[in-house]
Amino acid sequence: MLSCREASRLLSQAQERRLGLGEHLALRLHLAICSACRNFSHQLDILRRACRLYGGRPSERGRHDNPLTR
Repeated sequence: MLSCREASRLLSQAQERRLGLGEHLALRLHLAICSACRNFSHQLDILRRACRLYGGRPSERGRHDNPLTR
């Protein structure tokens, strides 16, 4: 059984790489019984989405300086 520390490490790593089968199964089992780590997983998803949205937008200053976007 994974500890919460190990589970949070795997959740973070899963943002950057594909987990191995053993890692994935151990994490799924831990998330099935640990509400704190499920909450952390949801928070990571929200942060990832927010970063993707923010990264796709021009900066406020840049938008006003570009004559094509006026």
